[in-house]
Amino acid sequence: MPKRVSRREFIKKAAIGGLAAYAAPALIKIGAAEETYPDLVLVEGDDPAQIVRKAVEAIGGMGRFVKKGDVVAVKPNIAWNRRPEQAATTNPDVVAEVVRMCLEAGAKQVKVFDIPCESPRMTYRRSGIEKAAKKAGAKVIYPDERKIKEVAIPEGENIKSWPMFTEALEADVLINVPIAKHHTAARLTMAIKNLMGILGGERGALHPNLHQNLADLATRIKPNLDILDAYRILIAHGPTGGSLQDVRLTKKVIVGTDIVAVDSLGSTLFGLKGEDIGYIRNAHRMGVGEISLDKLKIRKIKI
Repeated sequence: MPKRVSRREFIKKAAIGGLAAYAAPALIKIGAAEETYPDLVLVEGDDPAQIVRKAVEAIGGMGRFVKKGDVVAVKPNIAWNRRPEQAATTNPDVVAEVVRMCLEAGAKQVKVFDIPCESPRMTYRRSGIEKAAKKAGAKVIYPDERKIKEVAIPEGENIKSWPMFTEALEADVLINVPIAKHHTAARLTMAIKNLMGILGGERGALHPNLHQNLADLATRIKPNLDILDAYRILIAHGPTGGSLQDVRLTKKVIVGTDIVAVDSLGSTLFGLKGEDIGYIRNAHRMGVGEISLDKLKIRKIKI
Protein backbone atom coordinates (compact mmCIF):
# COMPACT_ATOMS: atom_id res chain seq x y z
CA MET A 1 0.00 0.00 0.00
CA PRO A 2 1.39 3.45 -0.86
CA LYS A 3 2.51 5.58 2.07
CA ARG A 4 -0.43 7.67 3.23
CA VAL A 5 0.21 11.42 3.24
CA SER A 6 -1.84 13.55 5.61
CA ARG A 7 -3.24 16.90 4.57
CA ARG A 8 -1.08 18.69 7.12
CA GLU A 9 2.10 16.95 5.93
CA PHE A 10 1.23 17.80 2.32
CA ILE A 11 0.70 21.47 3.13
CA LYS A 12 3.95 21.65 5.10
CA LYS A 13 5.77 20.37 2.04
CA ALA A 14 4.04 22.84 -0.26
CA ALA A 15 5.33 26.34 -0.95
CA ILE A 16 5.15 28.53 2.11
CA GLY A 17 2.55 31.24 2.51
CA GLY A 18 -0.67 32.53 0.94
CA LEU A 19 -2.24 30.95 -2.09
CA ALA A 20 0.69 28.67 -2.86
CA ALA A 21 0.33 26.83 0.44
CA TYR A 22 -3.07 25.60 -0.69
CA ALA A 23 -2.43 25.17 -4.40
CA ALA A 24 -2.00 21.38 -4.39
CA PRO A 25 -4.91 18.92 -4.16
CA ALA A 26 -6.46 18.74 -0.72
CA LEU A 27 -5.56 15.11 -0.21
CA ILE A 28 -4.18 11.97 -1.73
CA LYS A 29 -7.10 9.56 -2.04
CA ILE A 30 -6.65 5.99 -0.89
CA GLY A 31 -5.86 3.88 -3.95
CA ALA A 32 -4.53 0.52 -2.81
CA ALA A 33 -6.89 -2.46 -2.90
CA GLU A 34 -9.67 -0.19 -4.15
CA GLU A 35 -11.13 -2.98 -6.27
CA THR A 36 -11.48 -5.18 -3.20
CA TYR A 37 -14.41 -3.07 -2.03
CA PRO A 38 -17.62 -2.03 -3.77
CA ASP A 39 -17.57 1.38 -5.41
CA LEU A 40 -20.82 2.29 -3.71
CA VAL A 41 -22.87 0.91 -0.87
CA LEU A 42 -26.57 1.64 -0.39
CA VAL A 43 -28.12 0.53 2.89
CA GLU A 44 -31.80 0.75 3.82
CA GLY A 45 -33.16 0.33 7.33
CA ASP A 46 -35.17 1.86 10.15
CA ASP A 47 -32.30 3.21 12.30
CA PRO A 48 -30.20 6.07 10.81
CA ALA A 49 -27.17 5.26 12.95
CA GLN A 50 -27.35 1.55 12.16
CA ILE A 51 -27.56 2.00 8.39
CA VAL A 52 -24.64 4.40 8.20
CA ARG A 53 -22.49 2.09 10.30
CA LYS A 54 -23.44 -0.90 8.13
CA ALA A 55 -22.68 1.07 4.95
CA VAL A 56 -19.24 2.15 6.15
CA GLU A 57 -18.44 -1.40 7.27
CA ALA A 58 -19.45 -2.72 3.83
CA ILE A 59 -17.03 -0.36 2.06
CA GLY A 60 -14.10 -1.41 4.23
CA GLY A 61 -14.79 0.11 7.64
CA MET A 62 -13.83 3.50 9.01
CA GLY A 63 -10.34 2.17 9.71
CA ARG A 64 -9.76 2.16 5.97
CA PHE A 65 -9.91 5.96 6.03
CA VAL A 66 -9.06 7.06 9.58
CA LYS A 67 -5.83 6.06 11.29
CA LYS A 68 -4.71 6.44 14.89
CA GLY A 69 -3.87 10.06 15.69
CA ASP A 70 -5.70 11.57 12.72
CA VAL A 71 -7.58 14.84 12.88
CA VAL A 72 -10.85 14.31 11.01
CA ALA A 73 -13.08 17.01 9.53
CA VAL A 74 -16.73 16.01 9.20
CA LYS A 75 -18.75 18.31 6.93
CA PRO A 76 -22.52 17.87 7.17
CA ASN A 77 -25.16 20.22 5.77
CA ILE A 78 -26.13 22.60 8.58
CA ALA A 79 -27.06 25.46 6.28
CA TRP A 80 -30.63 26.18 7.38
CA ASN A 81 -32.57 26.87 10.56
CA ARG A 82 -34.69 23.72 10.28
CA ARG A 83 -35.59 20.74 12.44
CA PRO A 84 -34.27 17.29 11.42
CA GLU A 85 -37.67 16.07 10.29
CA GLN A 86 -37.86 18.91 7.74
CA ALA A 87 -34.97 17.29 5.79
CA ALA A 88 -33.12 20.51 4.98
CA THR A 89 -30.07 19.51 7.04
CA THR A 90 -28.15 16.29 7.58
CA ASN A 91 -29.70 13.81 10.01
CA PRO A 92 -28.01 14.35 13.40
CA ASP A 93 -28.02 10.62 14.15
CA VAL A 94 -26.03 10.01 10.97
CA VAL A 95 -23.49 12.70 11.89
CA ALA A 96 -23.13 11.38 15.45
CA GLU A 97 -22.52 7.83 14.24
CA VAL A 98 -19.85 9.03 11.82
CA VAL A 99 -18.13 10.81 14.71
CA ARG A 100 -18.28 7.68 16.86
CA MET A 101 -16.81 5.51 14.10
CA CYS A 102 -13.95 7.96 13.56
CA LEU A 103 -13.06 7.95 17.25
CA GLU A 104 -13.32 4.17 17.39
CA ALA A 105 -10.85 4.04 14.49
CA GLY A 106 -8.35 6.04 16.54
CA ALA A 107 -8.94 9.65 15.50
CA LYS A 108 -7.25 12.13 17.82
CA GLN A 109 -9.95 14.70 17.17
CA VAL A 110 -13.11 14.94 15.08
CA LYS A 111 -14.22 18.43 14.04
CA VAL A 112 -17.77 19.02 12.82
CA PHE A 113 -18.59 22.24 10.97
CA ASP A 114 -20.34 24.03 8.14
CA ILE A 115 -20.53 27.59 6.87
CA PRO A 116 -24.32 27.99 6.98
CA CYS A 117 -26.51 30.30 4.95
CA GLU A 118 -28.21 31.40 8.18
CA SER A 119 -26.87 32.07 11.68
CA PRO A 120 -24.64 29.19 12.81
CA ARG A 121 -25.87 29.53 16.37
CA MET A 122 -29.42 28.91 15.17
CA THR A 123 -28.73 26.27 12.53
CA TYR A 124 -26.29 24.21 14.61
CA ARG A 125 -28.76 24.07 17.48
CA ARG A 126 -32.08 23.60 15.66
CA SER A 127 -30.71 20.95 13.28
CA GLY A 128 -29.83 18.84 16.32
CA ILE A 129 -26.32 18.36 14.93
CA GLU A 130 -24.44 20.40 17.54
CA LYS A 131 -25.90 18.45 20.45
CA ALA A 132 -25.62 15.03 18.80
CA ALA A 133 -22.06 15.58 17.55
CA LYS A 134 -20.80 16.86 20.91
CA LYS A 135 -22.41 13.94 22.72
CA ALA A 136 -20.64 11.56 20.33
CA GLY A 137 -17.30 13.20 21.19
CA ALA A 138 -16.78 15.72 18.39
CA LYS A 139 -15.46 19.24 18.61
CA VAL A 140 -18.15 21.37 16.98
CA ILE A 141 -16.64 24.53 15.52
CA TYR A 142 -18.20 27.68 14.07
CA PRO A 143 -16.95 29.49 10.98
CA ASP A 144 -13.92 31.69 11.70
CA GLU A 145 -13.00 34.42 9.21
CA ARG A 146 -9.36 34.16 10.31
CA LYS A 147 -9.27 30.61 8.92
CA ILE A 148 -10.74 31.46 5.52
CA LYS A 149 -7.94 31.76 2.96
CA GLU A 150 -7.76 32.15 -0.80
CA VAL A 151 -7.16 28.71 -2.31
CA ALA A 152 -6.10 27.89 -5.86
CA ILE A 153 -8.29 25.70 -8.08
CA PRO A 154 -5.71 24.76 -10.74
CA GLU A 155 -8.02 22.50 -12.75
CA GLY A 156 -10.99 24.85 -12.66
CA GLU A 157 -12.41 25.93 -16.00
CA ASN A 158 -14.41 28.89 -14.73
CA ILE A 159 -13.02 29.65 -11.28
CA LYS A 160 -9.30 29.51 -10.57
CA SER A 161 -9.38 30.29 -6.84
CA TRP A 162 -11.83 30.90 -4.02
CA PRO A 163 -11.69 31.63 -0.27
CA MET A 164 -12.04 28.36 1.67
CA PHE A 165 -12.30 27.33 5.32
CA THR A 166 -8.90 25.80 5.96
CA GLU A 167 -10.19 23.50 8.71
CA ALA A 168 -11.44 21.29 5.86
CA LEU A 169 -8.17 21.36 3.92
CA GLU A 170 -5.75 20.91 6.79
CA ALA A 171 -7.39 17.91 8.44
CA ASP A 172 -5.84 14.50 7.85
CA VAL A 173 -9.19 13.16 6.69
CA LEU A 174 -12.24 14.92 5.24
CA ILE A 175 -15.62 13.17 5.42
CA ASN A 176 -18.45 14.78 3.48
CA VAL A 177 -21.89 14.08 4.99
CA PRO A 178 -24.57 15.84 2.91
CA ILE A 179 -28.30 15.28 2.83
CA ALA A 180 -30.03 14.47 -0.47
CA LYS A 181 -32.61 17.08 -1.39
CA HIS A 182 -34.20 19.21 -4.06
CA HIS A 183 -32.53 22.52 -4.95
CA THR A 184 -34.15 25.24 -7.01
CA ALA A 185 -30.91 26.40 -8.65
CA ALA A 186 -28.93 23.15 -8.91
CA ARG A 187 -31.97 20.84 -9.25
CA LEU A 188 -30.52 18.54 -6.58
CA THR A 189 -28.04 19.11 -3.78
CA MET A 190 -26.00 16.15 -2.59
CA ALA A 191 -22.28 15.49 -2.12
CA ILE A 192 -20.72 17.87 -4.67
CA LYS A 193 -23.06 20.73 -3.82
CA ASN A 194 -22.34 20.24 -0.10
CA LEU A 195 -18.75 21.34 -0.76
CA MET A 196 -20.04 24.92 -1.03
CA GLY A 197 -20.32 24.88 2.77
CA ILE A 198 -16.51 24.98 2.89
CA LEU A 199 -16.42 28.26 0.98
CA GLY A 200 -16.16 31.77 2.30
CA GLY A 201 -16.53 34.89 0.20
CA GLU A 202 -19.63 35.92 -1.72
CA ARG A 203 -21.04 32.53 -2.64
CA GLY A 204 -23.98 34.07 -4.45
CA ALA A 205 -21.54 35.07 -7.19
CA LEU A 206 -21.16 31.38 -8.06
CA HIS A 207 -24.81 30.94 -9.03
CA PRO A 208 -24.80 32.40 -12.59
CA ASN A 209 -22.63 29.51 -13.81
CA LEU A 210 -23.38 27.20 -10.91
CA HIS A 211 -23.06 23.81 -12.60
CA GLN A 212 -19.57 24.52 -13.95
CA ASN A 213 -18.46 26.25 -10.77
CA LEU A 214 -19.50 23.24 -8.67
CA ALA A 215 -17.58 20.93 -10.98
CA ASP A 216 -14.53 23.20 -10.69
CA LEU A 217 -14.82 23.05 -6.92
CA ALA A 218 -14.97 19.25 -7.01
CA THR A 219 -11.58 19.16 -8.77
CA ARG A 220 -10.04 20.86 -5.73
CA ILE A 221 -11.84 19.56 -2.65
CA LYS A 222 -11.72 15.78 -2.65
CA PRO A 223 -13.17 14.10 0.45
CA ASN A 224 -11.77 10.76 1.55
CA LEU A 225 -15.32 9.51 2.03
CA ASP A 226 -18.77 10.73 1.00
CA ILE A 227 -21.75 9.65 3.09
CA LEU A 228 -25.05 10.73 1.55
CA ASP A 229 -27.82 10.92 4.13
CA ALA A 230 -31.06 9.88 2.45
CA TYR A 231 -32.95 8.78 5.53
CA ARG A 232 -35.34 11.60 4.76
CA ILE A 233 -35.15 13.43 1.45
CA LEU A 234 -36.63 16.79 0.50
CA ILE A 235 -38.41 16.34 -2.83
CA ALA A 236 -39.60 19.93 -3.40
CA HIS A 237 -39.01 23.54 -2.32
CA GLY A 238 -35.37 22.98 -1.55
CA PRO A 239 -32.89 23.82 -0.35
CA THR A 240 -34.70 25.42 2.60
CA GLY A 241 -37.89 23.37 2.64
CA GLY A 242 -40.10 23.80 5.67
CA SER A 243 -43.22 21.78 4.91
CA LEU A 244 -43.34 18.16 6.01
CA GLN A 245 -45.43 17.48 2.90
CA ASP A 246 -42.24 17.92 0.87
CA VAL A 247 -40.38 15.25 2.86
CA ARG A 248 -40.17 11.60 1.82
CA LEU A 249 -39.01 8.97 4.30
CA THR A 250 -36.70 6.69 2.29
CA LYS A 251 -34.57 5.31 5.16
CA LYS A 252 -31.41 5.01 3.05
CA VAL A 253 -27.76 6.03 3.07
CA ILE A 254 -25.25 5.91 0.21
CA VAL A 255 -21.51 5.66 0.87
CA GLY A 256 -18.60 5.85 -1.55
CA THR A 257 -15.15 7.27 -2.25
CA ASP A 258 -16.12 8.69 -5.67
CA ILE A 259 -18.14 11.88 -5.22
CA VAL A 260 -19.54 11.77 -8.76
CA ALA A 261 -20.66 8.16 -8.35
CA VAL A 262 -22.31 8.94 -5.01
CA ASP A 263 -24.28 11.80 -6.55
CA SER A 264 -25.16 9.74 -9.61
CA LEU A 265 -26.70 7.01 -7.47
CA GLY A 266 -28.29 9.64 -5.23
CA SER A 267 -30.03 11.14 -8.25
CA THR A 268 -31.99 7.92 -8.70
CA LEU A 269 -33.76 8.56 -5.39
CA PHE A 270 -35.52 11.41 -7.20
CA GLY A 271 -36.28 9.45 -10.38
CA LEU A 272 -33.33 11.04 -12.18
CA LYS A 273 -29.91 10.00 -13.47
CA GLY A 274 -26.56 11.62 -12.84
CA GLU A 275 -26.53 12.71 -16.48
CA ASP A 276 -29.62 14.83 -15.77
CA ILE A 277 -27.70 17.11 -13.38
CA GLY A 278 -25.33 19.63 -14.94
CA TYR A 279 -22.65 19.71 -12.25
CA ILE A 280 -22.48 15.90 -12.05
CA ARG A 281 -22.10 15.73 -15.83
CA ASN A 282 -19.41 18.41 -15.79
CA ALA A 283 -17.48 16.82 -12.93
CA HIS A 284 -17.48 13.50 -14.78
CA ARG A 285 -16.28 15.20 -17.98
CA MET A 286 -13.45 16.80 -16.02
CA GLY A 287 -12.30 13.44 -14.67
CA VAL A 288 -13.49 13.83 -11.09
CA GLY A 289 -15.38 10.54 -11.04
CA GLU A 290 -17.61 7.99 -12.74
CA ILE A 291 -21.18 8.90 -13.65
CA SER A 292 -22.29 5.60 -15.26
CA LEU A 293 -23.77 3.29 -12.64
CA ASP A 294 -23.40 0.37 -15.06
CA LYS A 295 -19.63 0.67 -14.71
CA LEU A 296 -19.69 0.58 -10.91
CA LYS A 297 -19.81 -2.22 -8.39
CA ILE A 298 -22.77 -1.34 -6.17
CA ARG A 299 -23.71 -3.30 -3.07
CA LYS A 300 -27.25 -2.89 -1.74
CA ILE A 301 -28.19 -4.03 1.75
CA LYS A 302 -31.53 -4.00 3.57
CA ILE A 303 -31.60 -4.37 7.35
